[in-house]
Amino acid sequence: MRRCAPVATEASADRPQPTTPPAPADSAIPATLQSAPSARSLPSIPEGTTGDDWFTHTPGLASTRPNFTQQARSTVFLDANTGVLVHRQQTHHLDLGNATAADILTAVFHTIPEGVERIYITAGDPWHRDADRFPYLRDAVAAWLNAPIPGWRTDTGRGRDRMAGHFVHARNPVGRYQRENSDSHVEIRSVGEWFDTDGDAPTVIRDAFVLLWQALRRHWNDAVIMGSPSQTGRDLWTRTIPQRGQYADGFPALSEELRGLLHATAGQGRNELITPPRVPDQLPRLVEYDRTFAYAKHTWKSPVGTPRRITAATFAAWSEKEQMRALYGCGHWQVRVTVPDTWNHVGLLSAPAPGDRAWHYPATPGTTFTTWAGGPEIYTALTNPIQPWKIEILDGILWEDGKPLDDWAKKLKETWTNLSAQAQFQGDPQQARAAHLASRAVRSILLYGIGAFAQRPRMVTGTTPRTAEREVPADAEIIAFDDEHITWQKPTGFARDPNAHPEWAAAIWSGARAALLTQRHRDDDTYAGALHALPGTVVAFRTDALYLTQPQNWPYHHQPGDYLLRGHLNGPLPAPTSEEELLTLRDAGRTALTTSQEP
Repeated sequence: MRRCAPVATEASADRPQPTTPPAPADSAIPATLQSAPSARSLPSIPEGTTGDDWFTHTPGLASTRPNFTQQARSTVFLDANTGVLVHRQQTHHLDLGNATAADILTAVFHTIPEGVERIYITAGDPWHRDADRFPYLRDAVAAWLNAPIPGWRTDTGRGRDRMAGHFVHARNPVGRYQRENSDSHVEIRSVGEWFDTDGDAPTVIRDAFVLLWQALRRHWNDAVIMGSPSQTGRDLWTRTIPQRGQYADGFPALSEELRGLLHATAGQGRNELITPPRVPDQLPRLVEYDRTFAYAKHTWKSPVGTPRRITAATFAAWSEKEQMRALYGCGHWQVRVTVPDTWNHVGLLSAPAPGDRAWHYPATPGTTFTTWAGGPEIYTALTNPIQPWKIEILDGILWEDGKPLDDWAKKLKETWTNLSAQAQFQGDPQQARAAHLASRAVRSILLYGIGAFAQRPRMVTGTTPRTAEREVPADAEIIAFDDEHITWQKPTGFARDPNAHPEWAAAIWSGARAALLTQRHRDDDTYAGALHALPGTVVAFRTDALYLTQPQNWPYHHQPGDYLLRGHLNGPLPAPTSEEELLTLRDAGRTALTTSQEP
């Protein structure tokens, strides 16, 4: 594209080979990169009709509006440190013994015999009690979940609820149990899935869930809070699918091949720590800016319809106006990128790095790499306020622009605004705190609801007796073991999930990463983002947060996507060289800012 958007030349217009993206010539790669560990190779779309056949939908698989009312679950809130249990408006004190899963189930069902279906752990993390006996936290969690419980077994699912088996997660696991010879099912979950707590009592946390439910009911008269934010988010979204119009029959799911390609090539949040010499060894200060409710700003436009393949030759034949319209639209592009020779700021586009699903952001002048990126990032690289990058289109997927998430996101934004206002103006400190936690839960519903659209390949977890070790599946990964059992997991591909729309998640993530670099505030006629800070002052990116060495005068109007000042720590400070060091400084900066703002 002439001045600001170079297109593939005749020599580079050939399609890339199947499964392996074209590599730049060795002479174009700096010596420091040539000696680095080999990066992952991202998949490509196959040549010819094989690749063209990917551009369709999976027959008989579409997101449709549910014709049933979701059932609420009887829920209790338990502090595993103190044994305080809150059920409805009553508080009980339990003896949890060693806080094993067996101890918790026994104590809870002795106190609430009529049947509990969900137990939220509000504090105590009982699955970490024996962590010092295991090399990894996951091992301790798996052992806690899989310990035998007299009278109970691992749940196998029921009715419309296909969730079965335990979910092994280092911080927020899910234990699913079923009473033997009974239809009694119960989950043990961490409330940390919804929001971070700060020593909040179970009564406050229960109040937060009540406020959340009441606020959601103003927009969905059949709203039910499900076990996790992602489940709740997707269920609420299905209840906004239009009953008339073009998509009244639902939103069809892409072919499994395109879903797999998006899974492999569309990263999520940008997490990057910039270390010396790109930043000073001693930082004058560390300032944290967090984009409030960031993903909610990028749901107004999403890809819909049957995607089209845009080859390098097709793109090169278009006019500059057609090219820019395509890049501004809903697309996912395979590109060869060259960093300008005089570039002195942060990287703009991600490249595959060594390691599973790892990404880095090349910024060294002259570096050339091949990657996939969404339209918002490509557009930003070509029109950024400093200097356009050279982008060569190698292949692409282009959809029509649509609004499948707009109604859902607007309702969640209004819910968030309402609860945030309650938190600010509520006179009762306990109710103000509950409203704040509820507003954070709304953020999680949208954030993890979007993530759920991405549909990762399904992982199956199982256990095998040590005496039958040979029966562990050959393609399984052993994740924990003890004297009696081996716990393993293995991928089983993509499930036939009617709500699998990785193209929506990819578009939102791309827009959010682009907004970390540059974002226009139309009403203030100004811009914000990393590229509007001086070179050498950006220390880190963390999903929707920026860490800088200089404060910025960016507008903040309590709107989704605005940059909120979250922390300010004066230096000199040693530049962090690890995530742990960065988080330590972040926490200190938040504390320092809060202290300075106190009357």
